[in-house]
Amino acid sequence: MGKQRPGSPTLEEVAARAGVGRGTVSRVINNAAGVKDSTRRTVQRAIAELGYVPNLAARSLAGRRADAVALAMTERDWRLFGEPFFSEIVRSVGDALADTSVQLLLTLVRTDAERKRFVEYARGGRVDGVLLMSVRAEDRLPDMLAEAGLPTVLLGRRSGDERVTYVDADNVGGARDAVEHLLRAGRRRIAAVTGPLDMYVTQCRLRGYREALAAAGVDPLPTLVVEGDFTEDSGRRATAELLERHPDLDAVFAASDTMAAGALGVLRAAGRRVPEDVAVIGFDDFTLARHTEPSLTTVRQPLEEIGRTMVRLLLEEFEQPEVAWRHVILRTRLVVRDSA
Repeated sequence: MGKQRPGSPTLEEVAARAGVGRGTVSRVINNAAGVKDSTRRTVQRAIAELGYVPNLAARSLAGRRADAVALAMTERDWRLFGEPFFSEIVRSVGDALADTSVQLLLTLVRTDAERKRFVEYARGGRVDGVLLMSVRAEDRLPDMLAEAGLPTVLLGRRSGDERVTYVDADNVGGARDAVEHLLRAGRRRIAAVTGPLDMYVTQCRLRGYREALAAAGVDPLPTLVVEGDFTEDSGRRATAELLERHPDLDAVFAASDTMAAGALGVLRAAGRRVPEDVAVIGFDDFTLARHTEPSLTTVRQPLEEIGRTMVRLLLEEFEQPEVAWRHVILRTRLVVRDSA
């Protein structure tokens, strides 16, 4: 942390812009005495124009790291922070850091202003690296952090050609396994409740659903797919819409356990027996999957291993910042219970 991040304005550039010496800039930054008010204003104007962010770690203890990482969540919908996925990831990342000297800082980054403010905060030496989750396709925050020279690891990815280090689950394979299980049980009118379609994780799970149907010679009707947002409410709304469109549906693949739980409630209210009339499969294998009625067949993604792997890759980037981006995809597993 003793060096300014690559691509960031330097102390020397501020001094040149203000027409003063490096020491004068340092005294202004540290609010030291002995600088004329007019000179102080000139330096402060140069700092603002260049977007210079003082490196706090370098100012305090040269050569030492901040011993802190940020776990930044970019989801815009506050409701989703109450979903089990977020708490499970926070817990797994915290556990992975428990035996280190590194502190975990949680932050929300949802708007362009917050993105800019967070990048300035992070490159100022307050954290050594960033873990990002719930990043959507159009989000430039990973690129902004990379341009600032900050080690960054994503949970998931924005697209198939992601250019930042990431850890992901095999979402295509997991969805394919779920739908193949339904097909082997003789189900043919299989609906899908997806997550937000602008998220690559949703696109992958939808692809797995369609691939399994196509391989079995079953036409993947567009009207059998309804978009949700990973919440239980959206699972309820989507399932009600699917029943209205296709009263003869005999299975629902939901892209999260919480949406599957919502589907179970709607099916029960509509007089459909699960799994006799309609089979249901979720995705995640949260604790709630064992406590629904009936218990939920689901695709287990290894959230604890995902958290550990994210932390390991980030800590390795601290030691070897020149290494190439690394892309890790972890296996999923179908857990068969009573709902399918």
